[in-house]
Amino acid sequence: MTLSSLHNLEQKLDLNFTDKSLLDRALTHRSFLNENPDWALEDNERLEFLGDAVLDFVVGEYLYHHFPEGQEGELTSLRAALVRTETLADFAQQLELGNHLRLSRGEVESRGRERPALLCSAFEALVGALYLDQGIETVATFMAPLIVPALSRILAQELDKNAKSRLQEWSQGHWHLTPTYRTVAERGPDHAKEFTVEVLIGSEVYGQGTGLSKQAAEQAAAEAALAALDVATTVET
Repeated sequence: MTLSSLHNLEQKLDLNFTDKSLLDRALTHRSFLNENPDWALEDNERLEFLGDAVLDFVVGEYLYHHFPEGQEGELTSLRAALVRTETLADFAQQLELGNHLRLSRGEVESRGRERPALLCSAFEALVGALYLDQGIETVATFMAPLIVPALSRILAQELDKNAKSRLQEWSQGHWHLTPTYRTVAERGPDHAKEFTVEVLIGSEVYGQGTGLSKQAAEQAAAEAALAALDVATTVET
């Protein structure tokens, strides 16, 4: 990525990296290095690892201060909903991060710029890079405008609750049927495999989801089914 492209992305993110190579590295997927072994920078996996830990802390601190009466279990569920693959991928999409990733030709052709797992990883790497460049307070400031609307949606739709349990309760209560799940696709290397799962009620598919584990993909599929079925949720005031 050229310096001009990095500058354009920084403007989009409203950030200014002191060490531009950190941002550059956060955008470099392993597949790109497989096709360009002489590339000077490493891929973004180490930054992804760091960013994952930083996000847990920043989101946890945000919830601690904004839910002073919240119990540990409630806060843990909300944090899990805010840092799961689908939420972080949505953050990446809001920031149009996929457009700036360095990917292999194969990943580009297979629409890797839109894959939730890849976008989630890139967002985590970006957070890791920002932490190394400017510290935890800057990360917290960067995250706050993303967290606020996402948290409102999670609370309104009860996405911090177990989606599989909610779908099963609804399906059994309305149709006397128990949802079933089937894995329809697996892709990626063993250390970073992505699963795609469908959920069926009777013989009809009501939702599909992806995740870095079958359990996460099943939860995502259940959430998609709840949305497709327009299962009403209410928020007590």
